[in-house]
Amino acid sequence: MILSQLKQRLLNLLIIIAIAVVWVLLKATPAIAQDSAVNYTYSEIRGQDFSHKDLVGAVFAAADARGASFEESDVSNSILTKGIFVNTNLKGANFTSSLMDRVDFNNSDLTNAIFRDAVATSTNFEGTTITGADFSDAILDRYQIYLMCQRAEGTNPTTGVETRYSLGCRD
Repeated sequence: MILSQLKQRLLNLLIIIAIAVVWVLLKATPAIAQDSAVNYTYSEIRGQDFSHKDLVGAVFAAADARGASFEESDVSNSILTKGIFVNTNLKGANFTSSLMDRVDFNNSDLTNAIFRDAVATSTNFEGTTITGADFSDAILDRYQIYLMCQRAEGTNPTTGVETRYSLGCRD
């Protein structure tokens, strides 16, 4: 008697699991590829023109983008970890909520760029033009903030936030 009850319970459990699996499979929808979800990990994209592109969610991890242009591009929610963006045109680019750990922006033009809620730890902004850039709520190294505050000026035309204010510079 106990053995038959155990078999019945096991059979009921298997039926419930089978129904759940079928239900999940029937409700599944295919993934839709997004044009902007591109992956340039370890890519050599030197001098390429990404101006005015929708690059939301793109991955540029360890990419070499020296001399490239991302002017007025939406690169929000992207990953740029260990990327090389030396002498790069980033005027008006939107990097909101992007991860850019250990990126080299040395001598790049960040005029009017937006870095709101971005994480830019161990990132080099040496020699960058940051006029009108918005770093509101971004996570930056204190030393980089100190260096950028020495040359911070202007107001971002999109967000209306002053660069000095977004960096938390003391007057």
